[in-house]
Amino acid sequence: MRNRMAILVGLACAATASAEVTGPVTYNIDPEHTYPSFEADHMGGLSTWRGKFNTTTGTIVLDRQAQTGTVDITIDTTSVDFGHDGMNDHAKSPDMLDVAQYPTATYTGKLVDFKDGAPTAVEGTLTLRGVSKPVKLEIRRFLCKQHPMRGKEVCGADAHGTFNRADFGIDYGKQFGFLMDIGLAIQVEALIAD
Repeated sequence: MRNRMAILVGLACAATASAEVTGPVTYNIDPEHTYPSFEADHMGGLSTWRGKFNTTTGTIVLDRQAQTGTVDITIDTTSVDFGHDGMNDHAKSPDMLDVAQYPTATYTGKLVDFKDGAPTAVEGTLTLRGVSKPVKLEIRRFLCKQHPMRGKEVCGADAHGTFNRADFGIDYGKQFGFLMDIGLAIQVEALIAD
């Protein structure tokens, strides 16, 4: 009798451990491992300036079974960082990001085009300087796994996209021949919510 009971308990534990999580699961952005970065033209092809935002928060909701999900990100525009103090100050000015009036930018969207259980794109809306426009991101890499140091699941992605900054009222330099297209490269990591 004891042996049968032990076997039943063991089977129940194994079934519970192997059961997949169903339904939507929320993940919180890890601000220490998430940095939206960008590339901007300087002087119509003279060089390419690269920068990033140092402070990002938000959530990702993923439903693997339904192959759906959402992204809700807030970027602190005052944390813009080109690695050049003068450029940082100019980017924060009314010529560009106007961080005094618009201290945050947001990106919200839906995870789409799932392949092998992972999303390959985000159809979303970027709000920058108070203007909202659709911006689609291609997800080149997506992975969820057990975090070896945090002891819980983490998901990460490498996403890329482009947008025209003049569409958001940031057309400084256009008169000097600056190209308006901005390239995005966003690494993101998010930990499952407690």
